[in-house]
Amino acid sequence: MESEQQIFWTFFITTMCGFLLALGRQMYKSKCKEIECCCIKITRDVQGEEKFDELEIQNNPRASLNEIPI
Repeated sequence: MESEQQIFWTFFITTMCGFLLALGRQMYKSKCKEIECCCIKITRDVQGEEKFDELEIQNNPRASLNEIPI
């Protein structure tokens, strides 16, 4: 593989991984119960996640929702 091709594929794969991570973060923050993309369907227990987030806020009252690590 030539140097230019290696640079392209490294950039492409890194960009796709970043995009997928950002998409996953947005899906977590959305608190949607059901997510459907193409042939993949994900059903989540949103109430359990909300309770977990509330406990995080109670343990660290200064933290807002945007500051809680995912």
